[in-house]
Amino acid sequence: MLIVYGLYHSLDPFLDGIVDKYSPELKDELRYQQANVIILPSHLANDFEAFCRCNPAPLPLLHRSQSGETSCLPLAKHTDIRTDISQYCVYEEGQLVKTVSSLQSYTSQGRIAWPDMVCFYLGCSFGFEGRLKTAGVPVRNVEQGRNVSMYRTAVPCIPAGVFSCPLVATMRPVPAAMLDAAVKVTNLNPLAHGAPVHIGEPALLGIQDLSRPDYGERVEMQPGDVTVFWACGVTAIEAILSSKPSLAFSHSPGCMFLTDSPDSSPVTKPNPELTPLCFLVSHNPLFYSLASHRAVARIRQLEIIIGEDPGQRGIRALSVQDELLCSCLALSHSSSVAITTGFPTHYMHSPPDETDGPPGAIAMATMLLALGKQVTMVTDRRAVEMNQAIIDEAVKTGVLKTAIPLVTFEDHGPDSALHFLCHHGDPNRPRYDHLVAIERSGRAEDGNYYNMRGVNIKHLVDPIDNLFIAAKNIPGITTTGIGDGGNELGMGKVKEKVKSLMPNGSLIACDIPADNAVTGCLNWGGYAVACALYLLHTCPSHQRYLRKGLGVEHIPPQEQLQDWTANLPSVDKVKTHKYFSEYYLLSGFPSAFVSY
Repeated sequence: MLIVYGLYHSLDPFLDGIVDKYSPELKDELRYQQANVIILPSHLANDFEAFCRCNPAPLPLLHRSQSGETSCLPLAKHTDIRTDISQYCVYEEGQLVKTVSSLQSYTSQGRIAWPDMVCFYLGCSFGFEGRLKTAGVPVRNVEQGRNVSMYRTAVPCIPAGVFSCPLVATMRPVPAAMLDAAVKVTNLNPLAHGAPVHIGEPALLGIQDLSRPDYGERVEMQPGDVTVFWACGVTAIEAILSSKPSLAFSHSPGCMFLTDSPDSSPVTKPNPELTPLCFLVSHNPLFYSLASHRAVARIRQLEIIIGEDPGQRGIRALSVQDELLCSCLALSHSSSVAITTGFPTHYMHSPPDETDGPPGAIAMATMLLALGKQVTMVTDRRAVEMNQAIIDEAVKTGVLKTAIPLVTFEDHGPDSALHFLCHHGDPNRPRYDHLVAIERSGRAEDGNYYNMRGVNIKHLVDPIDNLFIAAKNIPGITTTGIGDGGNELGMGKVKEKVKSLMPNGSLIACDIPADNAVTGCLNWGGYAVACALYLLHTCPSHQRYLRKGLGVEHIPPQEQLQDWTANLPSVDKVKTHKYFSEYYLLSGFPSAFVSY
């Protein structure tokens, strides 16, 4: 029956009707959780178990046998691992030498290999395909009667002992409208690899050609499908190939060990607050990210709070839900961020810049540095001395842990922005993967720059807008604009709202859009970004996705979180607006970080 199941799974559309007609009981019996199997010499067993513990998404360890053991009572009764899989792979010195239908020859005829071998049983993604179908999510490989596509990625697993290798991932196309359902269903079964580790552009995993899977078969996409990748137990085969043991065995990809546990049996009790949700982060390249219900709810609360409008300027009318969330998800995945600020609204003074913007920029820079990102500040040529003094003071007082580069942008021709944003002007080698403008004067439709009173301040503003325009055509660069009046860089995304709802809107509205337009009063928008990044850092669902399911999964210990809270913006005033206290307390931050 075990061999029948392997055929049944791979020919599901053809055999569904046969099994339904002649033996529906057999079909019920066949829906059992499956396992990848790796068999190694005993001297490598401890290293491999450690490798599994370090990389739980691709290698969810169900059971480790004793040396020479052929049964697997914790998972199935009446089994013999030497014969219970339809096809095995045999490796010698890290090379696949043959495939066989039985391993009995390795325990007979005087051969002594088996008594020294240890079997590892690892969870398999076939275990959640039934759940996907029950939830109404199409399983394309099953529909097409093919084995699932498996790809060797460019993502390195966490090494342990002699084992190190790239992550292998399965790909199942999922309709975009059903991504949340697919994530929710698979998240409930961590022993079958759990939630996806990547959703979107395959090249971001180092996969250049979907039509040529490294294991399994090609699966055809349907219109509206998105490529969704789950960590795969075939990663263990890559571990064998890289570590080169003298002798090792594995299942042949797609030919699994069948357990006695129904694949529909509950694995974990769902916690609605921790269930991940899926959000589109980038169109170019296509990329989605995950965060838990709880983290999303708290970031949405921050978005509401920074939309409070003590000056009655109509800020809330410009707000669009989840712009803050999507911006911070993108920033969380970034590696190099450029931040620009500066609004010379006091054009009769020296310096003409308002204090709105720089504190929020420093708050974002502090958190981004703590996350290990590279941060660069971009400013106007006339404001270099002022902004350098701000950075130096922030470092001196400990607000910034280290100095950050301060640069200017000058427009010397049509390719100036491209050369500023990319190494040698090559759009395939961007210097930054995220641009953030906070309270930065933005170009209006007529090419001028206006303050809220409609005064043209173009003579005080360098054309940093050109960077945001150029970024639209450079894959991999996301942009965020933070503002509260609609005349700030990036607010072109809500230009029509600004024109119809804000005073002088038709004149002052910024014409340059950002991918994300965060509407927030004063510097609060920058503070909100810093705090939302903290929430994502403490969100297990997001951290797992960020790390592709690799590394030790845990919520950071309390003492580590206390260190992180030191990177959050603080408000040290005798009188603090009530919204600041709500801002921190609703986000779950210690009350000590709200000073009165």
